Order: sequence, then structure tokens, then C-alpha cells
Amino acid sequence: MKWILILTAGLLPAQQPCEQLSKLKIERVSITSAQMVPAATVSSATVPAHCEVKLTARPTSDSEIRIEVWLPAEGWNGKYQQVGNGGWAGAVPTGSLATAVRRGYAAAGTDDGHDKSIPGALWAVGHPEKLIDFGHRALRETTLHAKALIRAYYGKEAGRSYFVGCSDGGREALMEAQRYPEDFDGIIAGAPANDWSTLFTTFVWNQQALLKDPIPPAKLPAIQKAVIAACDRLDGVTDGLLEDPRKCQFEPAVLTCKSGDSADCLTAPQVATLRKIYQGPHNPRTGSRIHAGMAPGTEAMAGAWVPWMIAPVQENSLQYMFGSSYYGHAVFEDPKWDIKSLEFDADVAYGLQKAAALNSSSPDLRSFRAHGGKLIQYHGWGDAAIPAAGSIDYYERVNAFLKRYPDARANGTPSDTQDFYRLFLVPGMGHCGGGLGPRNFGQGSATVGDAEHDVLTALETWVEKGQAPQRLIGTGVTGTVPQQPLTRPLCVYPQVVRYRGSGDVNSAASFSCVAPE
Repeated sequence: MKWILILTAGLLPAQQPCEQLSKLKIERVSITSAQMVPAATVSSATVPAHCEVKLTARPTSDSEIRIEVWLPAEGWNGKYQQVGNGGWAGAVPTGSLATAVRRGYAAAGTDDGHDKSIPGALWAVGHPEKLIDFGHRALRETTLHAKALIRAYYGKEAGRSYFVGCSDGGREALMEAQRYPEDFDGIIAGAPANDWSTLFTTFVWNQQALLKDPIPPAKLPAIQKAVIAACDRLDGVTDGLLEDPRKCQFEPAVLTCKSGDSADCLTAPQVATLRKIYQGPHNPRTGSRIHAGMAPGTEAMAGAWVPWMIAPVQENSLQYMFGSSYYGHAVFEDPKWDIKSLEFDADVAYGLQKAAALNSSSPDLRSFRAHGGKLIQYHGWGDAAIPAAGSIDYYERVNAFLKRYPDARANGTPSDTQDFYRLFLVPGMGHCGGGLGPRNFGQGSATVGDAEHDVLTALETWVEKGQAPQRLIGTGVTGTVPQQPLTRPLCVYPQVVRYRGSGDVNSAASFSCVAPE
């Protein structure tokens, strides 16, 4: 598709008026509208005036990829930002486009090739090309056509290009780094669902356990209280947060009911269910782990295990719906598929093969590194949608791969993974944000901040000035009752934050980033 971009740009005179963009002729693309949108206040925030172009790309006979490109009328920062989607997508993420335009970017996003009015992934049944569109082709189409429109409207190319996404958008972010490594100079991958197939297997694993022996929502506060009591002091401060839940050796059996069932204890079957949730899915034949389990410490946090994993009607939990749609629609193409029927051996292997286009799990980032690309990844330890340990797994696989296979274009000289890729883990934070702990560090913010408090500014500083982020500083609240406001450093993995032994435990100034013990 690269030739389309070159041909389009070559035919266009500089600085086309907004409305003229609708007359452009691009093979297999329909530009449905191009209009100037005046500045407006949306959700108490002003979205600047911009040229809004809507188009539909049809790279295959069964593709219908809707794309929107927003071009600031004034104050363009000379850069391009592509925004990621969420869940199964199905709509252009206009809220993220507005955020990008408010920061001065020309921005684009896509619905990933289908309409969200179709439940789950039913759009994939009998439509393998649409599954590929969702997996990665819609991303590439968006990049090519957005950059051509930027050239047409402003009369010049964007000086820098960035991709920003979380959840499915984080999967898309890593997909860009792996499949299209020269498209972006900098990428932010938040809570990436990059191991899509095995992550959704985790959902089914959890739901099978909970359907068999449910844990009522009323029992979650007792579970979280017991976890925090056992492990809060491991990081040197009592704040209701676990710096690294992997170090918490909590044994669910301590909650076993002694005399009768109550909200403060677990029955023996519920103890077994909780163990399975923490352990994550395993292959029954080989015993090998399929995907990371859920981290302890935020079970009762708002927006965490309820509604993601547990619901008053279990079939209404988000994990149930996502797990059913992945296997029932995308893999087996059977809308009547029963979530209780999945076998964690052959069925999982088949899913990995059938839906390979969805997974951005390759550790080979050599081309992205050689291009000069920079990648920042972040993940909240309280994420009940995508276990944060999955981000660690991916980082470690990339690190091991690059040590084994150095970039030939670097004359065989191995480089430190952190020269271009840095991971930040956030204690207590939920899915992409919210929750507890230092949960705010500029992600999704329309306000430009400094490089320590704003992750996008940190990425820009790294790409444009060569100054890598040494830490971020997050703001939020403690996990204690009553909650207290806090600031806390977020360290570059594998470093961890440590209290210096004196000073306000809710102030970032009292902590350092140190090597793990």
C-alpha cells in the first residue's frame, strides 16, 4: 500500500483547503466527508477548530475500515499522533482524537474494520479478512492515509509520528512496533492486550472456576483486607499498596470458614477458585503456564474484580463476555459455543493458530530499534482486565531475544534494551488508569506537562532530545482508610521504589528507584 501514499502525495498541491480534501482520489478509499469543525466545548474542555476528514478504506473485497483524521486549523505542533482503540473496537475513538488535537497534534483513529452494533466478535464469523483488519491491517491503512492527508492539508510531512494506545490500543501499539517498525518514532503501549489469544484464555479459565464455585462480590473486601495485612509491609511502608504483588505469598486457605459461611470467610471450594484465579491458566497435559494470573491486593477496588471478573449474574462479567466472544466467534465461529467446554490444550493451540493476526507477541523489535524508535510501556498492578505480569513477561522476552540476536545493522553489537524500550509498573492502578496508588502520570491527558509527570512529554523528550525517562512521578491516593493523597516515583523496570527511611511516606521525595533485591 506504500505506493498509494507516494502517488497521492505527489499529485497534491500544497495546502489544500479542508473541503477540497473530499475530492481526492485514492484507490480503494472513499472519502465520505471533509469539513471544518469550529471550536467547541465537549465535557467541559474546548476542542480546537479542526478539519475533520472521514474515509472508508476497502483494501480487500470484504473490508470496510472507517477512519477519521483530525487536522488542527491553527497551532499544529508539526507532529502526527495515531490513537488506539479498546476492547473489540467497532467505533472511531473520537475522545482520544480530541485529546490529541488539544495537544496540537494532527491525529487519526479507526474503528478497526467493523461496527460495534454487532455484538462481541460476531462480525468475524465467516469473515476472515475482517479479523485481519481488526488485528493489524486497519492500523496500517490509517497510518498511510492520515499521513497523505497531512501532506495535502499542510503542504508538508509531519515532523514526528507517535502512536498512543491502551488495552487493545496497547496491543495495537506493540503491533505497530513489530509489523510496521518504521511508521512511528515513538510509541506508548499502555496495559497491552498483546497476547490476545492467551489473555482471553485467562478469561475463560477464571469464568470456568467462578461458574463452578462462585465468589460473591460481598466477600472481596475480606480477601483484599487479608492480602494487604499479609503483604503491605514488604515494600517498607504501610499504605494499602503492593509495590510488587509477585512477592506476596498470600495463601487463600487462611480465609477458610471455621464455622458456617459468611462474608468474612471462604468455603473450601471458594478457596480453590481463588487459588486458580491467582495462578492463571495452565495446560493440563504439560503443566506449563498459558498466561499470567491475576495479581493480589486490589480485589475489592472499584472497577476491578467487579465488573471485570465477577458479577451478580456471572454471565454479565466482562471477562465472561470477552472470553465467549473470542472463542465462540473469532476462533470456533459458533455463536452457541459454551464457555464451560474449553479444553486448555488443543483448543488453546487451535486458537493461537486461527487468530494469529490478533497477537502482537513477537519479541523481535530489532527493526523498530534500528529505525530509532522509542517505546514506553506502562501497566497497573491493580488491572483486573489484563494482568500486569503479562507486560513483564513480554519485556523479558524482548530482552532475551535482543541479547541472543543483535541487530546486524548495528554491526552485531548488542545494545541495552532500555536504550529504546522502558517499562513502568504502577502499584494499585486499575485498567489504563483509576484505582489506587500513583495512578495519574499524564496518560490520556490533553494538557502538556513536564517529562516527569506526563508520559507523552517523556516520550517526546526521549525521541526529540535523546533524553530517556529515568522515572515518572504519579499522583493519586493511598489504599488505606481513610485515603490520603500521595505522589510516588514510578521506576524503570526492573528497578523498584524504596522508602528512604525518613520523610513523608506520601511524598515522592521520600522514595528512590533502586535495583531489586
